[in-house]
Amino acid sequence: MVVGCGTIGIVTALAALAAGCSRVMITDVQQEKLDIAARYPGLVPVNIGKEDPIAKVHEITENWGADVVFECSGHPKAYERLFDHAAPGATVVLVGMPPGPVPYDVIAAEAKELHVEHVFRYTNVYAQAVSLIASGKVDVKPLISKTFPFEKAVEAFEFAAQGLPSVVKTQIVFE
Repeated sequence: MVVGCGTIGIVTALAALAAGCSRVMITDVQQEKLDIAARYPGLVPVNIGKEDPIAKVHEITENWGADVVFECSGHPKAYERLFDHAAPGATVVLVGMPPGPVPYDVIAAEAKELHVEHVFRYTNVYAQAVSLIASGKVDVKPLISKTFPFEKAVEAFEFAAQGLPSVVKTQIVFE
């Protein structure tokens, strides 16, 4: 399960599929982003503004929970029930960077004997990411929402800064 359907969340979900997951649930409140994720076979988008993600993960896993949960949103509310998505003995990976301290339910993590990992800046994964893309196991082309030539780089950054829900990634190309 991946919480957060932005660029990092979608690419994390695609990497999970490439690593052997048969399906990955991905959640968000922005339907536009979920619609982009839905284009990929194996991704199960869930709009948490309309559907309870914990009920959905239990429905999909026959009340077991997800074996791996990635928090990629960085939104403080995502931490409130994060461990409720996980199966006993699961791994929870904290990827998203919240704007400040967030509650961390130690009792819920201990009761399920969860393994909690923390990630900062994706150290030492660049070569592996390039290999996944080059092999065709991960296709990032559908994530490119708009492309700008280098000469319009300032315009590209201004466009990206708008944070439009239909935009996943803005690309600047060099000739």
